[in-house]
Amino acid sequence: MMAEPSIRPNEAALRELLDGPWAHVRQKARDHLRGELFAPVAGLDVEQHRDRVMEQLAAIAATEIPGYGFSSAYGGSDDVGASVVAFEMLVCDLSLMVKVGVQWGLFGGAIQALGTEEHHARYLPRVISLRLPGCFAMTETGHGSDVQRLRTTARYDPRTEEFVVHTPDDDARKDYIGNAARDGMAAVVFAQLITGDTNHGVHALLVPVRDADGHPLPGVRIEDCGLKAGLNGVDNGRLWFDHVRVPRTALLNRYGDVAPDGSYTSPIDNPDRRFFTMLGTLVRGRISVAGGAGTAAKAALAIAIRYADARRQFERPDGGEVALLDYRAHQRRLLPALARSYALHFAQEELVRTLDDKSRESFSDQDQRKLESRAAGIKAVSTWHATQTIQTCREACGGAGYLAQNRLPQLKADTDVFTTFEGDNTVLLQLVAKGLLTHYRDSFGALDPKEMARFVAGQFLGVVIERTAARPLIERLVDATRRRGESDIRDRGWQLDLLEDREKHVVEGLARRLRRTGSGTAAFEAFNDAQDHVLKAGRAHVDRVVLEAFVAAIDRCADPETKEVLDRLCDLYVLSVVEEDRAWFLEHGRLTAPRAKAVTEAVNSLCAELRPHAVTLASAFGLPDEWLAAPIALGAEEARQEEQRVGG
Repeated sequence: MMAEPSIRPNEAALRELLDGPWAHVRQKARDHLRGELFAPVAGLDVEQHRDRVMEQLAAIAATEIPGYGFSSAYGGSDDVGASVVAFEMLVCDLSLMVKVGVQWGLFGGAIQALGTEEHHARYLPRVISLRLPGCFAMTETGHGSDVQRLRTTARYDPRTEEFVVHTPDDDARKDYIGNAARDGMAAVVFAQLITGDTNHGVHALLVPVRDADGHPLPGVRIEDCGLKAGLNGVDNGRLWFDHVRVPRTALLNRYGDVAPDGSYTSPIDNPDRRFFTMLGTLVRGRISVAGGAGTAAKAALAIAIRYADARRQFERPDGGEVALLDYRAHQRRLLPALARSYALHFAQEELVRTLDDKSRESFSDQDQRKLESRAAGIKAVSTWHATQTIQTCREACGGAGYLAQNRLPQLKADTDVFTTFEGDNTVLLQLVAKGLLTHYRDSFGALDPKEMARFVAGQFLGVVIERTAARPLIERLVDATRRRGESDIRDRGWQLDLLEDREKHVVEGLARRLRRTGSGTAAFEAFNDAQDHVLKAGRAHVDRVVLEAFVAAIDRCADPETKEVLDRLCDLYVLSVVEEDRAWFLEHGRLTAPRAKAVTEAVNSLCAELRPHAVTLASAFGLPDEWLAAPIALGAEEARQEEQRVGG
């Protein structure tokens, strides 16, 4: 039998900590996204699913949720953080989550971030109310991650004061565009802006794509992407433009404008800096994807942990069957993932706070680069965590986890693409490493051969570890450990110092490796050869940042017993990270062989200590049973066992 826990975490205290500064937004979602309309439904065909999601979208449009991230002058709430948190909560159907993100995050967000007051007044009220459904047409078939080299053109015609938007060939078609196949009436189209003989780089224009009856407008060709592995409630499509004319005012001209005579002006002279500034304003989408993936992982864990707590298999020597969650191997499958979900949740909260602060005050270029780098890293790690965790949960539930009615297959299918949209994860970790290498130098641009040559030929600015959350607390913990020397592996200061040291060592080694090369082609080859090292640097940085966020969150917890359980959960997070990378720590002399073994023993011990609290920790995420909608998590297994007991 499982031992009675000596401490009991308070689920309400956990919920309060997890809900954070936007608790009211989370609760509003729990209260309003209920009933038959928002209940997860399996087995819909594509058109039925799209119809259902559009009906859900219309219901949400009647609430205050769509306006969270928009200016109060146009019907919004001036609360960017609330908009991201609301997006995170839409786990009842991830197709709905993505559709919301396309309409009010990407489409509306681009108009707000890249347009001027004229665009805001004209379009945002209709975007918020869903009277203007729209698309975000950036990705092209030939250029996905390489946005700077998109090939759609917007050539200005001064005779008519119009832009001519054109797709030169299929390589330049807009691909995988949400809302394009069926529902979108207009698109924010990213294209090379050309006046006269000068290409001013990628800019965004608002281009109508359908008439009032839903038919493609002249010159606009639309094609459905077809059946996908998941997210079939989202109408992804492809767009071509055959010399489509739009007025000069269609240009979203906050960062670049064209006068009637065709003269171009911009408040940012440097084209590269202008491009990255424009893209930086769209960082909210990347942060939202990280949060959405995190919620999907939480839902899978809630299902799998509840089932493992109820499901029994194989007899004990003293009689009675054993709950799956009492097996150490099963604990190791689920509990480190639960710990990482907590850690990533708190890192996501720090990220959303920073994004919200940015919307309310002026940010320096350096602060903006930090935000973009952090968003890239958290998005990569969170979405990878979601795909791995949901697969683990599916396996942990056996055949029951493979049934559509238990939601895990759909969560798995729907989140798989999260690793590649809003930025391919491998590319994103390279961006994180670039920021670490250059100390966010303003002069450093795209991650391409030319820019790498500039880095190699320049002076490396050094590795500076910037602590991100609860800085005085973390510095105090680390300094105390350094004064003491060798510490217990559960010593928080030792854990923080270990991950900080790994990050610094990896980045310094990467910098030395690249500095030994020349420029041009040699720089590209050096960077290409070092990509394993680059990705290691990005991941090491994110692991350290996530740990700091967890430590800061624990410090905010007022309930002593809850805090003690969170301390152990944090131990499990960081020691499982160390265990995964123990080869590096051993190779670089950061762990001795006995200490590495002690890490594994500690992970086992922590799993045992946390097992009594697993259901409470998963329930504290606050995902209503209606959203989980998995019979194996809602009493079906207990009922089966009771029926068997009575019948037997």
